[in-house]
Amino acid sequence: MTGAGIGTSDGRSGTTRNDLSGSVLGTSIQSGSIQGGVHVHVAEPATGLPVPRQLPAPPAWFTGREAEFRELEAMRRGADPSRPTVAVITGPGGVGKTALSLRWANEVSADFPDGHLFVDLNGFSQDAPTDPGEAVGAFLRALGTPPDRVPVHLAEQTALYRSTTARKSLLIVLDNALSAAQARVLIPSSPTSLVVITSRSKLTGLMGDGARFLEVGPLAPASAFTLLANTVGRDRVAEERERAEDLVALCGGLPIAVRVAAARLLVRSRWSISRVRDELVDEQSRLAGLSPAGELSVRATFDLSYRMLESRTAALYRRLSLHPHGEFGLGVVSSVAQEDGRASETLVESLLQASLLEERAENRYSFHDLLRLHARHRLELDETAEERISSLRRIIEWYLATAMRADEVLTPYRRRLPYEFSVPPFDVVDFQDRSSALSWLEEERTNLVAAGRVAMDNGLAELAWHVSDVLWPLFLLKKHYRDRLEVDRRGVEAARAWGNAFAEADMLKRLGRVSTTARRFAEAEDHLRSSIAIWERLDDPRGVCDTRELLALLYRDTGRVDEALEQFTALVGANEELGAGRPLGLSLINAGTTLVEAERAAEALPHLERAVQVFAGLEQPDPYNQARAVVALASAHCRAGDHPAALRHGTRALEAMTALGSVHGQAEAHQVLGEVAHRTGRSTEARDHFASAERLFRSLGSPQADLLRKRVDSARPPNEE
Repeated sequence: MTGAGIGTSDGRSGTTRNDLSGSVLGTSIQSGSIQGGVHVHVAEPATGLPVPRQLPAPPAWFTGREAEFRELEAMRRGADPSRPTVAVITGPGGVGKTALSLRWANEVSADFPDGHLFVDLNGFSQDAPTDPGEAVGAFLRALGTPPDRVPVHLAEQTALYRSTTARKSLLIVLDNALSAAQARVLIPSSPTSLVVITSRSKLTGLMGDGARFLEVGPLAPASAFTLLANTVGRDRVAEERERAEDLVALCGGLPIAVRVAAARLLVRSRWSISRVRDELVDEQSRLAGLSPAGELSVRATFDLSYRMLESRTAALYRRLSLHPHGEFGLGVVSSVAQEDGRASETLVESLLQASLLEERAENRYSFHDLLRLHARHRLELDETAEERISSLRRIIEWYLATAMRADEVLTPYRRRLPYEFSVPPFDVVDFQDRSSALSWLEEERTNLVAAGRVAMDNGLAELAWHVSDVLWPLFLLKKHYRDRLEVDRRGVEAARAWGNAFAEADMLKRLGRVSTTARRFAEAEDHLRSSIAIWERLDDPRGVCDTRELLALLYRDTGRVDEALEQFTALVGANEELGAGRPLGLSLINAGTTLVEAERAAEALPHLERAVQVFAGLEQPDPYNQARAVVALASAHCRAGDHPAALRHGTRALEAMTALGSVHGQAEAHQVLGEVAHRTGRSTEARDHFASAERLFRSLGSPQADLLRKRVDSARPPNEE
């Protein structure tokens, strides 16, 4: 990649202005309030966002719980009409809290037309609980807030969430909550919403939020027996009814234990129920002194099923427990198993048949938290520390290898440090276009962020840095400022632990820009100046120029316009000396737009005209930044009073932005054309352009839409006043 790409990535992120401005990397950065950049994958502006329907399907094996259903319905009927209904379902692990919540939620879902949201708060696994800010951010995005408009700070996120949900009728399931505080920020403000929370803790702290509580115990013997019969077959159970009743009693009435025991009978269709029952008796006797009483039935059942697995399947089971977070696909399985896709599918099918793994969606898998704990326990017992770290590295390296391919598609011009993989990753995804590459990064964002975190926690500093680095195009296009702050900070820490000065300077540069976006201006300037100092020690003028570009943007964003212009002007000369085409074009755009903002449009024109020429002559085309330059040029001509030139360039820019599918770019082109029409007395045309810009900005959730509404009103013809 060229350093220009990194150095000028965010432009005007986090600010609100009417003029096009900012610096852009590649084909995909916009300024002001935006979502992404060159969204070729979005051919048309959104006219309406889909209503979120995130509830997982209820489990097919569900049985019983009639009394619990009646109590939950009573909670709804008796709820305070002035606040959302909050139902908290508590009970021990494996008792079926999630199954109950999903079954009930799916049954009542039609009563909540504005959407159904779901999140696993990961409160009781070996990994860190889900950050409330991450959960709030995910909900805001699901409800239509563009990623770049999601605030960085939790308090601001929560305030926006309450505003967004104030008039919506939502059904929200918060699974595996650790604490009242973790769940509270996700309770919407709408009194017509329902929140269902599951937890192993009592969560009495939610009483002040109007919560009602339901404690769930083990299944009644008859329901547990029915679950076994429904799974393995009623005729088979009827032949050994007494032994079947003993078996479900040994499972302690815990649905997860009954399911795993039943899976053993399904896999061994010729086995008698008596055999499985007798083995479970023996196993529980062996573990009686090793397991707490409440865990005995679960651990014994899991151990017996684990010992039935073929050696390769058993190894996969325990090694997958190292996965950093949540769901995973077949590519991860292949990388862990060191098998191709077909062989990996066979191994996964064995785990699914044994009920030791769950399929959440097509080719997407996860562990129940108790099974993951068991698999991690077996990993500690059955493998050496070296084997464990090797398996972990393979998982993270699969994510890195695939993200690298996405990065190469989205930002091919970036400077990159090489990485040597411990083994060649299996089944790495190939991307045919920008849309598929960006979609994969967005889908796996949580896993990628967690992978970098786990790599750092396990002393894999070089790997942690590369995972941080390869997330650049996702943050460039989708923002995700909270994630970006965490990732860039970890990138700096990883670079220092690794001892690589280039990596440290590069990540300090990125951290400086996102700190500016987060309005941590003093921190931002410290990071950027530290980065420049390292680049100078490395005698890397490309790195120096890239970081000075961001420093100039910081000056502009904090009102230090003269200092910003001085930097941009110097950078134009420096980039000319380096022969750096794209960075030169970006510096020219930044200089020109800053002059326009300073009411010096005539001075801006030469910079912007040259920027158009520079982008037109690049060896690697950059059509979006070329179109950006044309929009800025049209704006400068309009401000300078040359309305024919402004109309000509604005029309050209609108055509280019439409072809590129850039909604934000189209909006800004319409805005310039509207201003030209308004200044030349064509009120109807001006109003149409301003209305188009307002509609496009509103589809992105941009506050500029409200400003354009005022321009629409101001452009009404006299006979409409």
